[in-house]
Amino acid sequence: MKTIITPIIPVTPTYAKVEAPHELHLEAICVFAAIGFFLDTDTYWKDEVVVRPGCKHTISEDGYLLDSIPWFEWHYTPDKTRDFDATLQEFTTLFESIIEEQTVGKKVILPLSGGLDSRTQAVALQHLKASVNSYSYDFHGGYKETQIAEDIAKVCNFDFTAYTIPKGYLWDVIDDLAILNRCESDFTAPRQMAIVDEFDTMGEVFSLGHWGDVLFDDMGVRDDLPLKEQVNVLQKKLIKKGGRDLAVQLWTHWNLEGDFDSYFENRISTLLCAIDIPNSANARIRAFKSLFWAPRWTSVNLAIFASKHPVTLPYYDQRMCEFICTVPEAFLAKRELQIAYIKKRAPKLAKITWQEQRPFNLYTYPKNKIPYNLPYRITNKMERVFQEILGKKYIERNWELQFLGVSNEKKLYDCLSHKNFNDFISKDIVDDAYYGLQTKTPLIYAHQVNMLLVLAQFKRFNDE
Repeated sequence: MKTIITPIIPVTPTYAKVEAPHELHLEAICVFAAIGFFLDTDTYWKDEVVVRPGCKHTISEDGYLLDSIPWFEWHYTPDKTRDFDATLQEFTTLFESIIEEQTVGKKVILPLSGGLDSRTQAVALQHLKASVNSYSYDFHGGYKETQIAEDIAKVCNFDFTAYTIPKGYLWDVIDDLAILNRCESDFTAPRQMAIVDEFDTMGEVFSLGHWGDVLFDDMGVRDDLPLKEQVNVLQKKLIKKGGRDLAVQLWTHWNLEGDFDSYFENRISTLLCAIDIPNSANARIRAFKSLFWAPRWTSVNLAIFASKHPVTLPYYDQRMCEFICTVPEAFLAKRELQIAYIKKRAPKLAKITWQEQRPFNLYTYPKNKIPYNLPYRITNKMERVFQEILGKKYIERNWELQFLGVSNEKKLYDCLSHKNFNDFISKDIVDDAYYGLQTKTPLIYAHQVNMLLVLAQFKRFNDE
């Protein structure tokens, strides 16, 4: 026997066997199709599980899960003796200590975006005088996110490289990507795969900002929201556009018992009820996401980074998770703690555009409302219309670059139409999604195509 202790938020999954038939877990695959990741301990197979986070697991020599005992439980115990300034100081000390421990003496690779999580890391790394090689990317024909990132790098005096995500790169890397993420995530979300070979010479260790936006924000609900309504909120947050329709089609195609909606609601309700946080709906939903969303969705594609260099994730750190459990929701809402940290430590960085609130920054973003934002909204709309008149479609999502256009469409259809896959999922379901992406409402069908492509790769790899 061996003992495995899983972190509060694992970076990599740990798989184990359970006593069950070795056959596809079709109900789990339906949920996967709906939300884009496997829920809880589910995998493609009934006799294989991913062990839960924050637990001590006993696994037999032949790989069977014998026992799991939680060593950490998410909770909400706000320290009422600590005001905002004291909380900010505690965060500052903790965050910078974690960053220093993870990166000291190493050339740091820092992906920069126009948001707050990587900017918060940049503040800490600048303060620690770390050696940093930063980079960013934007979409070919899309918003120039790299400009904000470059402005941040200049203020911090970091090395910086801007990349553009090109059309059609996916088809050259799809087999490698399927191996790296084990077909447990779609293939267009991890756009870092477009520049994976560039990572070789960038530095020694990644500092990644994943999960900061969940830990350091509210969940958008009343804190006294009843449990049943929390379940409804989570279902809406989880299910992607078009995801439920695909799941229902698969459920019917495979003649599964009951119906998908009841099965999914029961799964979410059971998992949420097991989280003992009765005094804050926001904290409970955050805990749910950290238990089930982070390790099964966010962590999956960390394997791409890890294939090149070690990865560090300050927001995943045990001490950071424990700290969050003691912070009053009012201090987390609307990113208040991170914004205050950036303003205090690096006012120049706070003056750089916040992408989600553009053209405003961390001082002016409260003005992102009518009438203050009308000039930017009008100008931006006119620019996009003008570009479309010139035949230059504005790109917002990676699937637009990888799925659309004659060459992409042919390669996509080739992947979706091989015989073994059509024996698994009917050609009618595949064609409905494929042609819907081309001719109907692409935002709805894009997720369906993404998931069908993953399932096609899984089936091909499994058959081989």
